[in-house]
Amino acid sequence: MSQNHNIRKFENMSTLIFNNRYIIALLCAAMLLLSSCKKAVPVVSQNTLQKYFEDNILNKQFVVNYALDDSTDKTSDFDGYTFILTKGSSYYDGPMTGTKAGVTYSGTWTSNEDYGKLVINLNSPVPPASFAFINRAWRFTKKSLPIMELAPWGSTAPKILHMRRL
Repeated sequence: MSQNHNIRKFENMSTLIFNNRYIIALLCAAMLLLSSCKKAVPVVSQNTLQKYFEDNILNKQFVVNYALDDSTDKTSDFDGYTFILTKGSSYYDGPMTGTKAGVTYSGTWTSNEDYGKLVINLNSPVPPASFAFINRAWRFTKKSLPIMELAPWGSTAPKILHMRRL
């Protein structure tokens, strides 16, 4: 009798699966779709970031390709200047210079660990008034070299700085 009871349970389960086959198919398809939609997040090591920064930014000459302060184009204020970031005691800071017609302005640059932030401070000797625009904390909006595209760090102020590597 128990074997007969088990056969009836099996037949009922078959009927239940058959009657709900569309729901089961939809659930399987949904699980398959959800499991295959996960995007792989690339992991970039700190050494890779440092190497990229060292190979493409440090000790390279840059010029201001575009400078916008609110709605005022300031690009011409930087005509003739060449800027160089040099490696200091670490990959996150160092000396920086801005040179034009034999006059060199010195200062420093700093960055954070993911190289998303660049702080520029050119202050010696007394820099021209136009350097007030460039002396600030910037965030990279695009690192598609040869042009670094920057915007103010922690601000939505309409300021843009594009520096082109020579």
